Amino acid sequence: MDKFLIKNTTKEQREQIVKESLGYSDIGCDDCGASYGYDMYQPYIDGEKELSEISKAFHASYVSEHLDDMNRGCGYIGK
Repeated sequence: MDKFLIKNTTKEQREQIVKESLGYSDIGCDDCGASYGYDMYQPYIDGEKELSEISKAFHASYVSEHLDDMNRGCGYIGK
């Protein structure tokens, strides 16, 4: 969605996009900077990273951590 790209939005619009995406607008949260998940999107709000970059980094971290946890187990998968 090109309309959400940094080059097509202002900082205020990006902040509103994040708040709406996380549901903060629905609960009437005007000052949700410290709320769960919001800080993850700060690079997007500041115009440093696109949403797709943040998403890819999050998924890569999640998969990496999950694989590390699997490698620590006993190795029995239930064959």
